Amino acid sequence: MNRAIFHNTFIFIFAVTAFLFPVPGSGAVLACDSVASGDTCRQKDIFDVLSRKKVIDPEIPSKKVRAIVLPLIGFSPATRFQIGAGASLSWRIGHNPATKLSAGATQVLWTTNKQLLCMLRSNMFLDRDKWFIQSDWRWFIFRLPTYGLGTGPKEYNPNIPLDPADQSSYDNNGRYPMKFNWVRLHNILFREITAHFYAGVGYHLDHFYDIDDELLNLDSAHYSMTPHYAYSLLHKFNPTTYTTSGISFNFAYDTRDNIINAYEGMYVNVNYLSNFTFLGSNRNGSRLWTEFRTYIGLSKRVPRHLLAFWTYGSFQVSGDLPYLNLMSNGFDQMSSSGRGYAQGHWRGEDFVYGEVEYRFPISPCSGIVGGVLFVNMCTASNRDQHIPLFGYIKPGCGFGFRIMVGKHDRTNILIDFGLGQFSQGFYLQAQEIF
Repeated sequence: MNRAIFHNTFIFIFAVTAFLFPVPGSGAVLACDSVASGDTCRQKDIFDVLSRKKVIDPEIPSKKVRAIVLPLIGFSPATRFQIGAGASLSWRIGHNPATKLSAGATQVLWTTNKQLLCMLRSNMFLDRDKWFIQSDWRWFIFRLPTYGLGTGPKEYNPNIPLDPADQSSYDNNGRYPMKFNWVRLHNILFREITAHFYAGVGYHLDHFYDIDDELLNLDSAHYSMTPHYAYSLLHKFNPTTYTTSGISFNFAYDTRDNIINAYEGMYVNVNYLSNFTFLGSNRNGSRLWTEFRTYIGLSKRVPRHLLAFWTYGSFQVSGDLPYLNLMSNGFDQMSSSGRGYAQGHWRGEDFVYGEVEYRFPISPCSGIVGGVLFVNMCTASNRDQHIPLFGYIKPGCGFGFRIMVGKHDRTNILIDFGLGQFSQGFYLQAQEIF
């Protein structure tokens, strides 16, 4: 993304912020810490400013679904410019006020990379939190480059053009354009074992079809191999279509006060997935997923002022998994990891990711506008090339703004700028990164 996009975006953000939320005097970045009191300062959202109605306590009625529907116009390194619509959903099931808030998000997007993305993701707590259902459904008509496996250095190949339509354009960072369609149906049903502890079983289906390695050329006169094709042949997968279908066993521990935008608490998730040919998989294989999140408050008066930590790991345990089913940045449930890099830039049989985010209020008292600073890292293996996990680490960092659009469920609009190694990105979405 060029400097003009960054420049114009900054002008727009600061103009809107200054117009809606003027800051009197200097030193107001964290004014809420010093000004706030339980009697005079309450969390507001942008609709309070637009409607000028009386501010009420942030509660969501039982059984009522709150939907914030927004047109989506954004940019990311993987999709380029995108347009569509999305909704952030929240609701509480049953009449017990102790039942946790459920949350979901749905999006339909069309991008300038000629991609169609349809997503529905939800985390739903049933009455009194006795059951918990996690779902991740996607249908993508996708165009996304792959960069090979592992976080090791990429080899320069002067015979591979950056743009297949422009044979004078060459890529020296291992970029291999690819088209594919993808259907994902992931569902996990958890049962509460004791307070905050859950165990469950899930079914996971991923079907990739119409895979087109755009730079693959098996003609001896113009021979060009791609990492996806080589991996598929080596591990006995059809390079144009493959399926994984399996059963998972799951453990979760969750003390977060809000799953949309936590101010405190901890989340632990362990998932062991086995794919079986008798369920429709092309090959048998298994994978272990581990995840940890925690939130540490920095102010008793302002819960929005905090440090957030997130790490996850995906490890191939046995058998074989197809190339596009190997873990990569940006393919977690919320498609949010790896800010600063294009989605799918780093991929491997084993993959570890970590991120720390500092979150703070900007607008005094109301808390409508906030900010974040973040750093992240990832590492991935390439077993065929003997690149070990943690052999190479790829860092990222950036900053962003948060605009509160739903104080009842703490839904924010996110505007983030990320920098990676020879990479950068601009991100726009609803609900927190983690």
